Amino acid sequence: MNYKGKLLPHKFYADFVVFDKIILEVKAVSGIPDEFIALAINYLKVSNNKLALLVNFGELKLNYKRIVLDEKRKEWE
Repeated sequence: MNYKGKLLPHKFYADFVVFDKIILEVKAVSGIPDEFIALAINYLKVSNNKLALLVNFGELKLNYKRIVLDEKRKEWE
């Protein structure tokens, strides 16, 4: 894994990477905690991808969050 031009000894463990562009994280918990959002953002940063989908099957209805990394603002939407 490369981060800011340095090779890190860590491995990248996203649940799924779709078309080498979209990170798909699948969970089965009550609600989507901020920790899972932060994890998806970190995956986006180290993979140079722009889009992550966080899908939660742990509630009565399917719950999901679309996370777009905006490099211009250095934030996520």
